[in-house]
Amino acid sequence: MSSAVPANVAATLVVMNSAELGSTTTWDVHVVADSDTRWKWGASLAHQLTGAGTSRVHGHLVDGRAAPTDAQVREVGVAAVTLTRGGMSDVLNRLADVEAEVVVLACAGGTIQSLLHGLAHAWQGRQSRPVVVTGYVGVVYERVVDGLLLRAGADVVLANSAADERTFRSVYRAVGADPDSVVRTALPFLGSRRGTPAGDRPFTVTFVAQPSVPETAQERRYAMTQVLEHARRHPERHVVVKLRARPGEQTTHVETHHYATLVREASLPANVSYAYGSMADVLDRTDLCVTVSSTAALEAMHRNIPVGVLTDFGVRESLGNHVFAASGALVSWPELHDGVLPTTDPTWAADNGVGDDDAYEAVRDRLLRLTAQHDTLPPLRPWFTTEKSGAYLPHLLARHGLDPDGSTPAGRIEHQPHRGRRVLRGAARRVHRLGTARIEPRLRRWANQ
Repeated sequence: MSSAVPANVAATLVVMNSAELGSTTTWDVHVVADSDTRWKWGASLAHQLTGAGTSRVHGHLVDGRAAPTDAQVREVGVAAVTLTRGGMSDVLNRLADVEAEVVVLACAGGTIQSLLHGLAHAWQGRQSRPVVVTGYVGVVYERVVDGLLLRAGADVVLANSAADERTFRSVYRAVGADPDSVVRTALPFLGSRRGTPAGDRPFTVTFVAQPSVPETAQERRYAMTQVLEHARRHPERHVVVKLRARPGEQTTHVETHHYATLVREASLPANVSYAYGSMADVLDRTDLCVTVSSTAALEAMHRNIPVGVLTDFGVRESLGNHVFAASGALVSWPELHDGVLPTTDPTWAADNGVGDDDAYEAVRDRLLRLTAQHDTLPPLRPWFTTEKSGAYLPHLLARHGLDPDGSTPAGRIEHQPHRGRRVLRGAARRVHRLGTARIEPRLRRWANQ
């Protein structure tokens, strides 16, 4: 462990509470992430774990389709002391001997399970080890049991709301996993509790786009048609389309039909614009947030900004907007055109992680106890084992380059040199951007002639 928490003060740390943490310690927190949104969650969480204290954030970005670009990392606004990129074996090698208080696994479920097995193997024989924390980057609305069991075995599994905490603990009790590993927090990037008054700027409606919801080109054209219709009916308003990434840039979910390729920015009306980058910056100038099911809805609710969760494409589990059924936010574009301004139900908001100003006290207290016992922490014990799930786990680990015991196969060559890989990945992104922005629209026009 780092010298910030020496062994001779461990007994003192046991009796500290989280309010005292900020004035007594600096923690090294290593964040492993495999996409832009997961880096945002993990890096933001790293600073919440010590309250008013200091976290030295170290980033490990796992290579893959959705690995965040340097620009996406910068947009999060968290400065990492170190930032590396590599495959599973690279990450495990770097973490094998790391001196840190906490390791945050901010990845997809299968990657988390592989990391748990890999770290359990890499840390065999260590006298002490970091505390391992994981969780979800947003609203949990599908494959709940599957995702939870892939996270089971971490020291702390974070739930973003009281509703999630109940669900997570219930699942873990049912399968014999540790329900006490579940700790309630909130989304770490919810930000300020107050929205920014309009002042001299026009009333601003922000449509928060998602890469894959809705999915089809027809549905996404409908969404843009409604955005333009709202701007036409309300010329006194400014309408912002908040896009996750630029055409061709990779995100957590694949974006086949990018809004900016469906309607060119140059053809937008004067009171409509596209926005990229920080969600917080966009919400600072938002008076009404509209989305299908983005976690931006929770960010806006936390800021007391009116939120409309669209019903135009139905209310369906596949969309994720069914989570908002009792929130008071469900509304259609035609209703918004007519001036409806939804009101969030405060009871629903409180149960779903909105407005909790002390959301991190419980996890800080838990981490204080665990880090004070770092010499006696038991080995990591992922819920899935080859004995329990012999037809499943070996294939899952093999997909991430690991043997059934969590080790990397001897002699396996995983990667090209980092520089060459970055060049190839950049070239591939430029080709994809060209295809989606230039070639695909032309082919579509020719096909319709």
